Amino acid sequence: MRPTPVYNLLAALSWPALYGLFRLRARGLEHLPREGGYVLACNHLSSVDPWPLGLPLWPRRFLRFMAKSELYWWPLGAVLNAAGAFPVRRGQADVEAIQTAVRLAREGNVVAMFPEGTRRRKGLVKRHEARPRSGAARIALEAGVPLLPAAVAGTDRLLRLGPLRVAYGPPVEIDDLREREDLRQAAREATDRLMARIAELEASLAAPQSAPPR
Repeated sequence: MRPTPVYNLLAALSWPALYGLFRLRARGLEHLPREGGYVLACNHLSSVDPWPLGLPLWPRRFLRFMAKSELYWWPLGAVLNAAGAFPVRRGQADVEAIQTAVRLAREGNVVAMFPEGTRRRKGLVKRHEARPRSGAARIALEAGVPLLPAAVAGTDRLLRLGPLRVAYGPPVEIDDLREREDLRQAAREATDRLMARIAELEASLAAPQSAPPR
């Protein structure tokens, strides 16, 4: 699926700042399927995480995000819809949002998820705690698409002007879980595998690199 016009506009406007000012670098792009749908699951440090996560895929692919329903006020809601996002009610079992994500993945879209559900640090009061949720794994299992891990670094230190780093990993092995009768248990096991892979990628971004990222 090709990016929407609004997504293209936002990406074009963001590109100079992210690659120039914040020195965004990505590695592991070879792990991402060039065609077909999949779920891309990433750690969550900041509200700007979607930009470094999605920009290295642009303009060939674009990300379909679940956006928290609180953001759907005029005119931001219209912009989010035009950019390809769709709403989710956090803290609830939003079956409609899950079904939308499954449909999008089956149709060949890249569905981006933050399994922690919220940023790790924000403000003085947090209504939602950052803890692993099984939605990303459940969507991949139901849609029959690959589940890919990713990690970003530097988005929680933007005042230092970078650098921003993102790493993409190979698909998480979940084929053995697809035939399970208990989807919830299968999704929990897949989530455990996913979070372990995300943690490995995040640790690799924190470690000194012997060669510059691609």
